[in-house]
Amino acid sequence: MINHQENLLKAIELSQKSVNNGSSPFGAIIADAQGNIIGEGHNRVVLDNDPTAHGEVMAIRNACKNINSFDLSGCTLYTSCEPCPMCLNAAKWANIKEIYYAADRFDAESIGFRDRVFYEDDPVNLHRIELKEAVDIMNMWKNKADKIEY
Repeated sequence: MINHQENLLKAIELSQKSVNNGSSPFGAIIADAQGNIIGEGHNRVVLDNDPTAHGEVMAIRNACKNINSFDLSGCTLYTSCEPCPMCLNAAKWANIKEIYYAADRFDAESIGFRDRVFYEDDPVNLHRIELKEAVDIMNMWKNKADKIEY
C-alpha cells in the first residue's frame, strides 16, 4: 500500500534541501502506479535564474527523463506545497491525475510568495495579432504522417 504521508515527507525533505542550497522551500517527488519514486525535484528558480524551475516542474522533468517518456499517466505527484497554476498545468500536460500536497497557497503567501494572485486573476495582458503563417505551420504539423501527438 502506498503511504501518501511518507511520500509527502520525502517531498518536504527536498524542500529543506532547496532552502539549504540557497533557494525556496519547495520540493516534489513523482511516484509510479506501484509507488516507486521515479522523479524528484526541488525549487531552483534562484539557482538557475529560471522562473519555471519550480520543484514540481523539476520533478516532472526528472521523472520524464528517467522513464524516457513525456507521459506520466498513472503517476502521482507529491509536493511540499499546493502547486501554483503553472505547476498544476505542467502536471496536467504530463497526464498526472493525482496530486498530494502539504502546505497551501495561503501558507506560501504568509512567507512572501504571491502564488495566490495567480489563482484569482491573470496579471498578463494577452494580445492576438492573427498571422496566417502561424496557422499554416500548425496545419503542416497536423498533416505530417510521422508526428508524435501529445
